[in-house]
Amino acid sequence: MGFLEHLDELRTRIIRSCLALAAGMLVAAIFYQRLADFILQPTLRVLKPGEALVYLKPGEGFAFYFDVVLIGGAILAMPGVTYQVWRFIAPALYAREKRLAVPFVILASIGSIGGAAFSHYVLFPGMIAFFGTFNSPTIRFTPRLEDTFELYKNLLLGMVLVFQLPALVLVLARIRLVTARFLWQHLKYAILAIFIIAAFLTPSTDPWNQTAFALPMIALYLISIVIAWIVGPKGEPAETSADSKLRLVFAAAVIDRAWKQRQRTRGDFPRAV
Repeated sequence: MGFLEHLDELRTRIIRSCLALAAGMLVAAIFYQRLADFILQPTLRVLKPGEALVYLKPGEGFAFYFDVVLIGGAILAMPGVTYQVWRFIAPALYAREKRLAVPFVILASIGSIGGAAFSHYVLFPGMIAFFGTFNSPTIRFTPRLEDTFELYKNLLLGMVLVFQLPALVLVLARIRLVTARFLWQHLKYAILAIFIIAAFLTPSTDPWNQTAFALPMIALYLISIVIAWIVGPKGEPAETSADSKLRLVFAAAVIDRAWKQRQRTRGDFPRAV
């Protein structure tokens, strides 16, 4: 495919992804109030009975509900969007690698739902509960709608991306960019990096909360090692086999040339009678 053909293919995939997103938003728009209450529930549990979030800008409430519908539509459209991404990169893969389309879409969809669930039920409520502990008779905790929802979106997006690790390793292992042995050998460095990330995400200094945030990430890394071992090519890589064959041919050629040179030398000097 030429450059313009790639652009045309990209345009087609983007249009179809947008159509899937629009369809998901239409479905989410029907239940927009339930989705809004579901998203605000962790924050409302921290507030006192009768209290609610406040918004100051005229369009802030409308922007909130629009973002709620957008997030709901994006989650519903995730399988379709993931499939369009796969269709765009599939022409560059071999036939045996294209068989990963269904596992890739399934893992990416499960990762999106799992990341969103972990952010909503574990990460975000823990942060809001921690921030609410500073409420006192002299300091009143009255969260603003835009700031609270911005924190919710950032955490949700971050966890959805983190939970895509198994799907990413599925593709990288199949095209031989990573191996299960490589991931296993770097396990200790991965655990260190995960705990550093968990320290930034955890609002409190309690090591138990930090461990609670880090354990799902470590589990994802271990699952990725298993996936890399299952889908990774077995045996010696093709490049190494080719190099070995070239070395054997070169060695055979050198031995053959040396043997012929020795035979020629023996013919030049006749043996003594």
